[in-house]
Amino acid sequence: MKQQELEKILPHRKPMLLLDEAFIEEDGLAVGRIRIQGDEFFLHGHFPGNPVVPGVILCEMMAQTCAVLLKDRTVDATPFFTGLDKIKFRGVVRPGDVVEFHCRITKERTPFFFAEGKGFVDGKLCVEGSFSFALIQNKETK
Repeated sequence: MKQQELEKILPHRKPMLLLDEAFIEEDGLAVGRIRIQGDEFFLHGHFPGNPVVPGVILCEMMAQTCAVLLKDRTVDATPFFTGLDKIKFRGVVRPGDVVEFHCRITKERTPFFFAEGKGFVDGKLCVEGSFSFALIQNKETK
């Protein structure tokens, strides 16, 4: 799935749609990728002369990757982050890097979903952790 297809699943739009592409493997693993160009909003000021992707943005990228697993359930609902746990940052992500996320839902207690994810640059682990989100029904707007 490229960004246009991701917009059908995720509520995010530029600049908060943070993935370039994502797909689901046969074993239920969601894989998301993004190439860090260097001009992203989150790099402005983080850090001048030494740009590094903020950890909170890496967490959001993992969550967006995992949310593609709910593609058949998000027609009238929106996934909302509800928690982060055991997040570990193992390496920095810089402009020019391609980050690949591997995420899996580990438990479901509707409307809550629990997941784990890992992010890699050139095969090297840079972030990992567990997170949860709730799938909330959309309210009709007039």
